[in-house]
Amino acid sequence: MEVGFFSLYVLPWIIKILIAAAIAFGGYYITKIGAPWLSGRLHRSRLDKMLAGFVVALARTAFLLFVAIAALSQLGLDTTSLVALVAGAGIAVGLALKDSLGNFAAGVMILIFRPFKAGDFIITSGLMGTVNEIGIFHTRMNTPDNVELIVPNSVLYTAAINNYSVRDTRRLDLSVGIDYADNIAKAKELIMEVFENEDRVLKDPAPAILVDQFSASSVDLLIRPWIRAADMPQIKSDLQQQIKEAFDAHGITIPFPQMVITSPEAGDEK
Repeated sequence: MEVGFFSLYVLPWIIKILIAAAIAFGGYYITKIGAPWLSGRLHRSRLDKMLAGFVVALARTAFLLFVAIAALSQLGLDTTSLVALVAGAGIAVGLALKDSLGNFAAGVMILIFRPFKAGDFIITSGLMGTVNEIGIFHTRMNTPDNVELIVPNSVLYTAAINNYSVRDTRRLDLSVGIDYADNIAKAKELIMEVFENEDRVLKDPAPAILVDQFSASSVDLLIRPWIRAADMPQIKSDLQQQIKEAFDAHGITIPFPQMVITSPEAGDEK
């Protein structure tokens, strides 16, 4: 009787417990080996470190959850309700954190497609600054006046982004007006001399000086030199100052709007 009771009731449970324990310990051992292997593979694929770490953590959690369900099923427990509970909890959490999940999804896309990276100067959604850190949910930026901005990734990913750091060179657009009585060719010559003496202005592509329009009080010149992106924005101020000084030295006038008011002389009054 004792032998029959042991073989019929005790032994099967011992076997089930051993199998469940083997599944649990085997799964844990696989994660200990597999997680570093997956991390190394992702890093060799040049995936962002933060995104790679998140993928590894997500894969480890999902695998351990699968191992736990498999081990519990070996003990004869009904895992269908457990799976349904996990799925229901996931849906509830997803609905409660839909904005955060949107930021997370946008952060993943930013880290994968890299419309910008740390150190880039960008303008987007009315915001401008240098990117300090791209997180899973938020991106940290520093404005030109050294104020830190914490911007949700969904705001950045769904908006047009002007990235001023991607290209090594930039075209600088300046506008200056000269008097109608001044010589346009002479003004262009003076501007080109300023560019020739300025090392920060690139010779290739060559700068362009165009007559833009005839405004109310001036002939407006459109000036387009090419510069290194790293020289912005200081060179803009320097070039405008040098052009003004060159014009002053050679009698080229930069007019400004004026209003002339005349009044009848006393003798003309009736």
